Amino acid sequence: MIPATFDYIRAGSVEEAVAALTEHGDEAKLLAGGHSLLPLMKLRLASPEVLIDLGRVDALRGVCELDDGRLSIGAMTAHQDVIDNDLVRQHCGVLADVTRQVGDAQVRHRGTIGGALAHGDAASDLPAALLALDGTVVVQGPSGQREIAAADLFVDYLATSISDDEVITEVRVPKFDGSWGWNYQKFSRVAQAWAIVGSLGLVKRSNGNVEEARVGLTHMGTVPLRATAVEQALAGAAIDGIADAAEHAAEGTSAPTDLNATSEFREHLARVLTKRALTAAAG
Repeated sequence: MIPATFDYIRAGSVEEAVAALTEHGDEAKLLAGGHSLLPLMKLRLASPEVLIDLGRVDALRGVCELDDGRLSIGAMTAHQDVIDNDLVRQHCGVLADVTRQVGDAQVRHRGTIGGALAHGDAASDLPAALLALDGTVVVQGPSGQREIAAADLFVDYLATSISDDEVITEVRVPKFDGSWGWNYQKFSRVAQAWAIVGSLGLVKRSNGNVEEARVGLTHMGTVPLRATAVEQALAGAAIDGIADAAEHAAEGTSAPTDLNATSEFREHLARVLTKRALTAAAG
């Protein structure tokens, strides 16, 4: 449980971090909260030669409103600060509710939203949430900034489309008005553990029917997924069609088999949890 030897750089700005990444290439790793990276280093599943600490880059913290109506959340904003932020709770309460189920109190106070998304773990809660919210991340590299949609961010197991010389600077999410309801259902082997399966349901109601539904699935493949078959089945449907639509939750997924669950059990959980989440979201 002792990491391999590494050099340590404490970045004072995003530009310093980008410069260090450019200099050291794939030998370097960024350190945000550390709750994903450090355990891998202790097990020597990750052995970066250089660790670049973002802990003192205050410009990467905080929440603000953008001119286009979205919220911008600094990548180094701790989970608990996302939960407690008035703008998030008012305009994107679903993100606060999902984040409240991340890990335990220690993880929520030290872990960061940018770090969780950069890690790209399909068993983590926030990647599926960002996908269902149609959110984006902004990254900065030697060539400047670019914005990546959640649908393009997660490409494989623990792999994202962020280049080795880029840093996530902010996370952008749309605002959700009062016509939307949401609920996140998470099944874990023990409290505060990774999700065996999770399902985030968002429902927009109109005249007693479902105008639009979104479903984000956790741990149903190598990347977070949208249950598109469920979403299509519910578009314009009556509220009482949720149970039938939820039966399509496992379609198009590739649920893994591991020590905690078989793929068949995960598919069953996806259907059950999606039904519960959508029913609660629809009120």
